[in-house]
Amino acid sequence: MKNIPTTYSLIVRSEEKGRNIFEGAVVGLIVLCTAFTGWQFASSSVVLPGMASTKSPAATTMVAKVAPPQQVVADRS
Repeated sequence: MKNIPTTYSLIVRSEEKGRNIFEGAVVGLIVLCTAFTGWQFASSSVVLPGMASTKSPAATTMVAKVAPPQQVVADRS
């Protein structure tokens, strides 16, 4: 059998070690971003109009009371 290099053996020999570290970092970053996005989606709440609402102290809407505007009368004396 002749000693002719195959495509696979050429790829294995020409593999760059620094590229593997960079590719691992990129794949890890993609996994972290995907997990974070999934966590954000799972932790968000949506209330649809047909859903029964429960009244809890934390879910109540705060309404500020606004004093009626006072009339300003100009003194032209």
